[in-house]
Amino acid sequence: MAAPVQQPTQPGGGKRKGKAQYVPVKRARRCDAGGPRQLEPGLQGILITCNMNERKCVEEAYSLLNEYGDDMYGPEKFTDKDQQTSGSEGEDDDVEAALKKEVGDIKASTEMRLRRFQSVESGANNVVFIRTLGIEPEKLVHHILQDMYKTKKKKTRVILRMLPISGTCKAFLEDMKKYAETFLEPWFKAPNKGTFQIVYKSRNNSHMNREEVIKELAGIVGSLNSENKVDLTNPQYTVVVEIIKAVCCLSVVKDYTLFRKYNLQEVVKSAKDPSQLNPKQGNGQETKLESGDKLNQNNPAEGKNNQQVVPEISEELGQIKPTSEMQVVNEGGAKPDIASQVTEGSKSNENDLS
Repeated sequence: MAAPVQQPTQPGGGKRKGKAQYVPVKRARRCDAGGPRQLEPGLQGILITCNMNERKCVEEAYSLLNEYGDDMYGPEKFTDKDQQTSGSEGEDDDVEAALKKEVGDIKASTEMRLRRFQSVESGANNVVFIRTLGIEPEKLVHHILQDMYKTKKKKTRVILRMLPISGTCKAFLEDMKKYAETFLEPWFKAPNKGTFQIVYKSRNNSHMNREEVIKELAGIVGSLNSENKVDLTNPQYTVVVEIIKAVCCLSVVKDYTLFRKYNLQEVVKSAKDPSQLNPKQGNGQETKLESGDKLNQNNPAEGKNNQQVVPEISEELGQIKPTSEMQVVNEGGAKPDIASQVTEGSKSNENDLS
């Protein structure tokens, strides 16, 4: 039988270490384009939902964001620096000039990696997160939806919703409370005030309670200014809470109802325009439309005409529109804002699944 192969001994008398004893150092979670590779606290960006084709969604997002980003903020500035560094090729003979050129190329390459828009891993299926630098996500997304709402031109096929994310933090209740106290000040702290609603959505997370999160955030908004009121029909501001794994994404957006919950596929449909303008008018026609739709959805077996039942509902409710939409408000009369926001969050969950 062949004798076992022994490891060669080093000159000092010790055995040579095997390769298995050398543990590779864990690489930092960074991508080639610079910045984080996945969604984490401390980022700003745009949360995009799609329909089963994330790669096509990223391509459409880059195209759409670059188009409107260049319109609002101008082209990215790193291109000019590339042209300046590439123009000094004739001084390679001089050592100092060559060193300066090399240093300039290194700086330019690092600046190129910090792009204005960069896709990172969101941590959920059919969800794309685009990290942004040097722009205000809420203004850019509002500009995109406003233009699409006016022109009625469909510019995407895969993208469903596009939500701006103004800040992210850890998805734990205490961390969210501390972060929201300063995050919500520009919109709700006195002398600023406005009507609001809270929309909640959670993905791949089981330790957060929706009712507790909405209750705490509503309490923070009320503590910043007592004149802040809840309005589920046509609020001035909508507080968007998107939780993915252990990261909480927050933003405050305008025209959430008018722009069909920031859905790019629905905002270009002209058939929805009359129903979107009714909330601002505040007429009884809105309660007729809403109550009629709910009778069709909730009581399909009754067989009653909407024209006979709806006028009675609109006369009884008058201007109290949230009670016609949310049945939970009647049960929790002491806290109508919290209960109605919870039901509003459940509605957004159903729409996100589509």
